Amino acid sequence: MPELNSGDTAWLLASSALVLLMTPGLAFFYGGMVRSKSVLNMIMMNFACLGVVTILWVLYGYSLAFTGTNPLIGGLDAIGLKGTIDAQSGTLPTLVFSAFQMMFAIITPALISGSIADRVKFGAWILFVVLWTSIVYFPVAHWVFYFNGGDGGWIADHLKAMDFAGGTAVHINAGAAGLALAFVLRKRIGFKRDQMRPHNLPMVLLGAGLLWFGWFGFNAGSAVSAGQGAALAFMNTQVATAVAAMAWIAVEKVRDGHSTTLGVASGAVAGLVAITPACGSINPMGSIILGAIAGAVCCYAVGLKYRFNFDDSLDVVGVHLVGGLVGTLLIGILATGTAIKATASAGDPGLWDGGDLTQLGRQAVAAFAVLAYSFVIAYVLGLAIDKTIGFTVSEEEEVNGVDFGQHAETAYEFGSGTSSALGTRPAAFVNAQERIEA
Repeated sequence: MPELNSGDTAWLLASSALVLLMTPGLAFFYGGMVRSKSVLNMIMMNFACLGVVTILWVLYGYSLAFTGTNPLIGGLDAIGLKGTIDAQSGTLPTLVFSAFQMMFAIITPALISGSIADRVKFGAWILFVVLWTSIVYFPVAHWVFYFNGGDGGWIADHLKAMDFAGGTAVHINAGAAGLALAFVLRKRIGFKRDQMRPHNLPMVLLGAGLLWFGWFGFNAGSAVSAGQGAALAFMNTQVATAVAAMAWIAVEKVRDGHSTTLGVASGAVAGLVAITPACGSINPMGSIILGAIAGAVCCYAVGLKYRFNFDDSLDVVGVHLVGGLVGTLLIGILATGTAIKATASAGDPGLWDGGDLTQLGRQAVAAFAVLAYSFVIAYVLGLAIDKTIGFTVSEEEEVNGVDFGQHAETAYEFGSGTSSALGTRPAAFVNAQERIEA
């Protein structure tokens, strides 16, 4: 067994903190995009994942994802993180590796929340997070991230599809679940009729900036060492994200006649999503190509919800599902032998570096297997919750504001309000309530 490396350990501790910051960053990003009467609920849905998934991870999540020899699901050897305090994973203490992976588990269900913003019960969301994380995320993390000398997950050790930091396990996984819930749950009142503009664009940009910052831990930390692999992933992350942001607003300028702040933030996130699986297998020139494709394709993809009539509130499908597919599949085209060697990835070069269609086929199998599994389970879970305890709030509560209805709070004071035992209700809420009671 190799000796513990203090440099690698320090890098993974820092990376874990960076990835943790991404969930509050996502809360700001999504929170700015919703209407003012829903911002607290949106932020709460994200912060709840910090609490719920942490508990699940300690109880059984780590064990199901990173132990055993079954290619489909882990074992129960590390329930309650049993045996991890003095254990070692490569050059790292096992607890450091576990903490790093826990942060991935936290943000993945949080990503789904954007697809159902403005209209869901907080308690129903908590139940969905518990079930989906347990049934979908933990097994998929085992498939994709668990390398065990040929006895690990079926995607990682058997198929040998490359996913350096979670394009399949995180983004395709969450995007497919978001698509399923968008089909299951009722649409927001005014969908396709009202514009439903973001209520706070500076908050959106702040959230995007925090995501960009934290993503260096997400991607470069996935090298699990402070070496050439981390350096490559770090550079590729910056390049692809910058290019995607510019590509998105270039499309906006050509199509709409102007570039927007929402567009540059969304383009940056699309680039971050797309480079996630590919950051350890392509070079910086490949990152330029990938970023340009991801920014342009995702810019067009966010309009799919109007064509196919599903209410994906904050474009989780167009950015995370489509961006994840773009990044995962382009590995089969853009992967280079030099990059693969630098990160010790298990895979073959793509077409650009003299490879054949083999790696592209592996990438497609991995991507669409995760997509199908997550979509089906999320659809069933969403339907079951909706038919039992109810997933969405009443139309009356949506009109009045999910923040007050679910949390007895409002994010902003718009003027004089009426005090109650639950807090201060804004005048707009009081007036609406008076009309209903009349």
